Amino acid sequence: MKERLPGFIAILLLCSLVLLSWWAAEYTQRAIQLEPPRRVTHEPDAWSERFVMVRTNPQGEAINRLEGDYLQHYPDDDSYEVDNARAVGQRTGSPITVATGNKAIMDQDGSRITLTGDAHLHRVPYDDRPALDVTSEKLILLPDEDVAYTDLPALVQNGKSRINGKGMRYDNESRTLEVLSASDVKISGEESRTQRTENATPNVYPSNICAAGYASAYFWLSRLWRALNRRTITRPKSQIPLFCPTH
Repeated sequence: MKERLPGFIAILLLCSLVLLSWWAAEYTQRAIQLEPPRRVTHEPDAWSERFVMVRTNPQGEAINRLEGDYLQHYPDDDSYEVDNARAVGQRTGSPITVATGNKAIMDQDGSRITLTGDAHLHRVPYDDRPALDVTSEKLILLPDEDVAYTDLPALVQNGKSRINGKGMRYDNESRTLEVLSASDVKISGEESRTQRTENATPNVYPSNICAAGYASAYFWLSRLWRALNRRTITRPKSQIPLFCPTH
């Protein structure tokens, strides 16, 4: 019995030490007020000046480059706000596009870029095709799809031809332009004749030819109406979507 006494004393001291440690931890937690969890607000947590961000496809090829004067990151929605933004689309096999805006917000893990304030999209000339320019108060870019669109009024300039309407979607991969509601169409006759000669495949026309056909039909209907009513009419806004390839 005397031989086991030191072992019992050691076990007792160990248990006492465990209980004392547990009590000290509980007392410390009650005595010291912990900082309440921080509420996540829409405030920037990081910034950068004169930056360049490159987005790549699964093969590691660069498809879009975003740059600007000043960038801020917001952790609540993982978005980026850019001043004087410039987004360059450089997908292989597609014409280069350059989009600019006074402000830009990149969200959805970089798959959407919203340009606001004098937003402008420029597709550089390629092969024998003229440049394409789109101007609006807001343009939304989808870099992974190589698409730009807006639901606001937009001015589309394709070479010497011009379409002014509300709602636009441009697919740079297929080179197709869709204007949802055109209110003003100005077609260059020289470009129309050139494009008719170049395009021999049925149902494949540049956007200015689609608009030319629309304007021509309106011209003859207007003349017939004036002949019947002997008074001048004004052209109503088009409610027919213009869907036109640009290649």
